[in-house]
Formats: sequence, structure tokens, C-alpha cells
Amino acid sequence: MSNRIYLLLVILITSCTQTPKNTTVSGSIKGLQKATLYLQHVEDDGFTTLDSLEMTSTTDFVLGCDLKEAELLFLSLSKDVDAERISFFADKGHTTINTSLKRFKFDAQIEGGVQQKLLESYYKNIGRFKDQKLELIEAQLNAQKDGNSERADSLRVEMDKIVQRSYLYSINFAINNKDSEVAPFVAVSEIYDANVKYLDTINKVLPPKIANSKYGIILEAYIKTIKSR
Repeated sequence: MSNRIYLLLVILITSCTQTPKNTTVSGSIKGLQKATLYLQHVEDDGFTTLDSLEMTSTTDFVLGCDLKEAELLFLSLSKDVDAERISFFADKGHTTINTSLKRFKFDAQIEGGVQQKLLESYYKNIGRFKDQKLELIEAQLNAQKDGNSERADSLRVEMDKIVQRSYLYSINFAINNKDSEVAPFVAVSEIYDANVKYLDTINKVLPPKIANSKYGIILEAYIKTIKSR
């Protein structure tokens, strides 16, 4: 019996005795022989396991949970805080993740819902700013080695401009996508150190549903904390 057919039979059997979950994550981990796979989210500043699967005879997996709202979930092969994790934005429905054991996080191919696609588009664009900054850092180091202080100072100014542009992009992204839970998530995870007036601007344009979401509540609380200092 093939691993895939075996997995399908297990799913059919367990579905008869367990309440169906509104969120499922399935896929495969190439090269995996034996491990426990964990589906987690962040709660009270720590990782909490939503579902787990002991994998001994197949590289395929199916995990599930009941989500009240869209949020960032994680796949991990360990409960350790510093364990390697695949992060993805999930909502009610299905997400597919295929990866390898050797490069668990970096080989991950994720097919998810609208929030995941939106977050991927953000990371793709913000990654261009990070690449430009890395290129400038390398050029600056070379200028310093050559004793060209004028060139090094000029490159530092360019780096500052890149950083400013990346912040402006993130702010505009959050505002333009205010109807998605991804908007406050980007604000609290990517530009938390921006001027509070920009975070406040994002917070004020969020519709009630998003403002009352997990990351909307975190954003508002964070802004209040900063303003109270």
C-alpha cells in the first residue's frame, strides 16, 4: 500500500470519530523518516500547539484546528522556542505546504488563502529593499577598506533613504489593505519601531472587523503603551 493511499485511509477513519476542523494544513516533507510535526500559533508570548502528528511511515501529513479568525500559524518539528518554523497566514479553509527535511523552512512551498497571498506579495516587495540595503552595506564596507570615507558616507546616506522608503512602503501597504488582517500584522511585526503617528494612522483606518482582530487589538494596545511613556 502506498504512503499516500495509507494516509487517505487514516484521514477517512479518523474523520468518522473526530469533529471536522474548519482549518486544515496538508502537504509533504521530503526526506522525513520519523518525527512529530506540530501546528502552532503564538499565544501569551509563547508557542501553543493546536495539533500534532507523529509521522513514522509517510512523508505526507494532514493537521487541523478551529480558527476563530485569520492569523499566523507555524509548522515545526520541535516544541523548542528556537526551533526552525514555517510560518503562514491561515484562515478557515485549506493550506498546502510542501518542503524538505534538509531545508525545512527555506524549501517551503505554500499554497494558501487570500491572506497568505497578500503577505507573500508584501514580503516579495519588501525583500527588494532589503536586497538593495545589503548591496549598499557591501559597497560601504569596501569603501571603508579602501579608505574612501567620502564614498562610505555617501553610501550611508543612500542606505538611510532605502530604509525610509521601505517604511513608507509598509505603511502604505497596510493602509491600502486595511480590510485584511495582514494590515495590522505588518504594522506590529515589521514597522513596530516606526514613528507612533504612522502606526496610529494605520490603526485609525482599520474597519471594525480588522480593528477587533487579534493583530488589530495588539496594534492598538501597543500604540497606547508607546503614548503612555
